[in-house]
Amino acid sequence: MSKAKVSTLFVAGAMLVGFVMGSLLTGQVHAESTVYDKLRVFNQVLRFINDNYVEDVDTGKLVESGIRGMLEDLDPHSNYVEPEAFARMNERNTGEYEGIGISFEIRDGWITVVSVMDGGPSEHLGLRPGDRIVTIEGESAKGLTNEEVVSKLKGAKGTRVAISVARPGLEQDLDFTIVRDKIPIYSVPYSFMLDDGHTGYVRMIRFSATTSEELETALRDLEKQGMDRLVLDLRNNSGGFLNQAIEVADRFIDGNQVIVYTKGRIDGSSQHYYSTDAVTHPRYPLIVLVNHMSASASEIVSGAIQDHDRGLVAGVTTFGKGLVQRQYMLMDNSALLLTVARYYTPSGRLIQRSYADREEYLEHWAHQNDPAAASAEPDTAGRPVYYTLNEKRMVYGGGGITPDVRIVPGDGPNEVQGKLEASRLFFEFANEYATRHFSPNTWEFSKFLHSWQLPESAMGDFEAKALASPVVKVTKEDLEANRTYIKDAIKREVAGNLWGSTERYRVYLETDDTVSRALQHFPEAEMMAKIYRAAVENQR
Repeated sequence: MSKAKVSTLFVAGAMLVGFVMGSLLTGQVHAESTVYDKLRVFNQVLRFINDNYVEDVDTGKLVESGIRGMLEDLDPHSNYVEPEAFARMNERNTGEYEGIGISFEIRDGWITVVSVMDGGPSEHLGLRPGDRIVTIEGESAKGLTNEEVVSKLKGAKGTRVAISVARPGLEQDLDFTIVRDKIPIYSVPYSFMLDDGHTGYVRMIRFSATTSEELETALRDLEKQGMDRLVLDLRNNSGGFLNQAIEVADRFIDGNQVIVYTKGRIDGSSQHYYSTDAVTHPRYPLIVLVNHMSASASEIVSGAIQDHDRGLVAGVTTFGKGLVQRQYMLMDNSALLLTVARYYTPSGRLIQRSYADREEYLEHWAHQNDPAAASAEPDTAGRPVYYTLNEKRMVYGGGGITPDVRIVPGDGPNEVQGKLEASRLFFEFANEYATRHFSPNTWEFSKFLHSWQLPESAMGDFEAKALASPVVKVTKEDLEANRTYIKDAIKREVAGNLWGSTERYRVYLETDDTVSRALQHFPEAEMMAKIYRAAVENQR
């Protein structure tokens, strides 16, 4: 038996014995318990496998499998996270990393820039979506894996990396020397005023360490522009930090009101969390958008706003994740995310949906964005009934946040549209078109948004390219039937190339049926805001 294997077995055994001894000393396992004997059996099995199995085995992997198997008898959200995965997760949650500030994908063996981070070093130098990185530090970049690209482009702030890019529509490659910097990972990537001049829109995609700070900046900026009503978009936001959810809800709910409370077994896991008056914004009408991918922290925020009758929740029923995980670091820089409490909305609702059928639950979690799941009628039969705190409206627990206004999203791209999107044909065509036909400062974005359409001659060029593509495989009839979608998609990508991701998203939002339908319900949200203001005043 090799020294490495002996060492692994020894460490595994020591960890198991240490766990048991610690548990005995703290009174968590009684002397009469058989846990110690079972762990000795586990160590025996591990040794027999290592010594006698027909092939060499990685005992470290077997121990990890044992840990995962142990967690499978708990809830679906208690997880073991390997060191590399934990480092990536921590990077997302802290809200920044150090690098050149692009997102990319490998296409035909080449690094293709998909987006350029606003305010990052690549944006300052003029990199664009669609640029193809052909060399890094003078060496060909073709054929690199995602991991190799990341290792070459990421690096400490202040260090330099030289790249050359091929830009569609230009014959000569462009050379850049980029000074790496801290790159923010935004929780609030989009915030702007809608066309009516008084409705603000804020898109929140996660709850990381910087979320409430980003939201505060966005709200102050929109209020300076005259915002007197708000759409807060939490669709596809699967959650994050509990404290950030509390701080986000605190922006909208007057002081000394319960935002959420938790119940757990260990000290400190059962708490009530209250709003403050420190950062509360004006009580303007509020609509919160949710869908089946809104979960956890998103449900804390939308549940608190709904329970206090502070705003209107619109969309479809959220996922239903009402469990709180605590992070425990392990000796090899891996981590245990262990559920220590359940959370409840101010009216007393447990939002967690049943996970009695673990396999079905995990399948549901993995396919939250399935249109069938998103559009299915919410099953309120048998779910416990609660009432909101001011208007005494009926709400439900035990299966997500059921919205006040049900707005079922469209079916999403059809088969032809999906093929075109997946092929990145819109992206590539728009980038080349923008390079050839738009000179700097030719258009203001507002004029582009409201008046520019793809010329018919360019539409013909796109059709020719799509029909010639060996990947897409569409017919002329397919393209004609999806003509409006194609023009909108190319316009979206042209905006991203010329102005950036915010403007690209702004064009996309013009075709978002859920947003346009939600705006029609502001009279109800305005009435709710008046009732909320009166209720708050009566409590003072």
